[in-house]
Amino acid sequence: MKDKYIFSILCMFLFLNIAFSQNTYDIVFPGKDAEKKCETCVQIFNLKPEDVWFSIVREKNNLYFQVNNYDWFNRLFYNPGDGIAVDIVRKEKYDCDEKKISNEQIRGLLLKPIYSKELKKGLKKGSGDIFQVKVGEIPNILLDDNLEFNILFLSKKNLCRYYVIYDLESYSWDLLDMGMYLNTLTYETKQIEAIGEEGDVILNKTLKFIVPFKKNKSIYSQADIKPIYDSLRLTDFNIKSIKIKAYASIEGISQRNKELQEERAQGVLDALQSFQKPTIETTVSSSENWVEFFNDIEGTKYEYLKSLTKDEVRKAIAGKIRKEMEPIFSDHRKAVLQLELEKKDRFAANSIGDLLTKFNILIAQKDFEKSDITYDEAKEIQNSIFEKLRGKEDALDFLKKMSLPRQLKFIQLLINNAAFMYMEDFKYATMVYNELLDLEKMDPNNGEIKYNLVAIKLKLWFYNALVVDETNLNNEIYALRKYDIPKQLIEKMLVNFHIVITRKFIEQGDYTSKDRSVEYVNKNIKKFDLLNSDYLNLAQFFNDFGDVNMAIELLEKKVRRIDVDENLLFYYLNFTLINKDLTSTKAYRTVMLNAINMNKTRFCKLFNSVEKGGVTFQILEDEFLRKTYCENCDD
Repeated sequence: MKDKYIFSILCMFLFLNIAFSQNTYDIVFPGKDAEKKCETCVQIFNLKPEDVWFSIVREKNNLYFQVNNYDWFNRLFYNPGDGIAVDIVRKEKYDCDEKKISNEQIRGLLLKPIYSKELKKGLKKGSGDIFQVKVGEIPNILLDDNLEFNILFLSKKNLCRYYVIYDLESYSWDLLDMGMYLNTLTYETKQIEAIGEEGDVILNKTLKFIVPFKKNKSIYSQADIKPIYDSLRLTDFNIKSIKIKAYASIEGISQRNKELQEERAQGVLDALQSFQKPTIETTVSSSENWVEFFNDIEGTKYEYLKSLTKDEVRKAIAGKIRKEMEPIFSDHRKAVLQLELEKKDRFAANSIGDLLTKFNILIAQKDFEKSDITYDEAKEIQNSIFEKLRGKEDALDFLKKMSLPRQLKFIQLLINNAAFMYMEDFKYATMVYNELLDLEKMDPNNGEIKYNLVAIKLKLWFYNALVVDETNLNNEIYALRKYDIPKQLIEKMLVNFHIVITRKFIEQGDYTSKDRSVEYVNKNIKKFDLLNSDYLNLAQFFNDFGDVNMAIELLEKKVRRIDVDENLLFYYLNFTLINKDLTSTKAYRTVMLNAINMNKTRFCKLFNSVEKGGVTFQILEDEFLRKTYCENCDD
């Protein structure tokens, strides 16, 4: 669910003198003297606290202005001529049958203005800190229409602000995922979700890879797929589920392309299933590979095709050109496979109580430290217990029942228990941190303990849950090199260090140091691989503390790949959709086609009204967005 009260607002000064066919009441549309007439209003908006929001909400046919700050409301509507008017806009205005969208100052039906005396009299306190006042009614003739409600802010009856409200999804962000040593380095990769949506944690291992298709082949055997299967190194895993997106080159007949790709995808799935007994859950979809087609003709003699519609492209490449372009098309016949792997567990049928008993018996054996077999079995049972405890509220209480003496021979199992609790629920972070400090005393040269300690310390510092000596922490990160910790992990920690300290510099008003840290982050993220969640976290960081162009540059190549994470792609659309400098580029069309291929319904929904879960249909005033929307969504 989108957060109802989080809005990104486009604000426009409108100083044009336009003749209107409808009633504009007593509203004054200032011209050259707008700056002077609107000075007070502009100042009030410029000084608006960041946590102040406002909107128009609908209750049946009644429209209400809502705001969460009473004092700011009173400052805004101080003079008798200060007020609000609502412009009711119909989606019908943007129908694809319309050759051109009329560029008018008032976009829809203007309701009678409401001025300060009436606004203050009618203001009522709702739940929490929300205040609302009725500002108009929807005429009966429009009640069944798809509507949005723009706000005109009036200062001494002069139109000084015209607001279109964009309901953009808000995303939380975090540090880059450093993982935890739990037997091996383990990442808790979370799905990218908007605030208000429940983010699922991927508990098992996920892999994504691409399978190329030969032009006339749709049947795949074990022999064809075995090199792929072997490359997965599935000794310890079964394939639980596969999502497969099959792509056809764009030169064929659309329906036949779809059928062929689905046949190919099913052939791959059947071949993979033959390698294991557990049934693989499958999801298959197909589309034409317009994304890579437009990417690959960039800089070639065929680049002119990028500005054409899909139908126009098909006509242009008929005959000789089609044969010439076969080397390009051959690379576009492929499938993107996303596999969810499930760890093989020979104790899966055992109850958690039985496993606890087995584990404690093994630990009690006198020759535990002398037997690798005993240790490996204890570790295997411990991992099985972890799988059964995931998501359980009593996980900590159960772990306490595991008879693990605080002895050096059990150190890895103790580390695993601590790391599991931290990854299971961050509320245990301080407790786990203190536990690891104790384990460090027992094994002072254990690199895994030291890595986990620094990772948790950075996270606690980020959330202001721990006072940190910045110099000492920086030294602790560099010191990890002595314990054979991979260089990439250390580089990621240093980037996280600068992400946290950037915020500290802003609090101190030290913007020169802030800029240096932002630049450090931007320069050094090229030194290690990024998870999908890392891309989101970095983009949000750059948006908040750096430059939006840094965020765009970070993601722009990623979102033009057919194997990009769907949620990351839509996150990019979310914060770029109202950037007209971007939407007018050919590259942006490719990004939109990628989104359409992945989830057409989700893409088209962006152009719904705010009430129907969209960003706003008024972005269809952008001719480039409208062209893509009408080509793909106008059903």
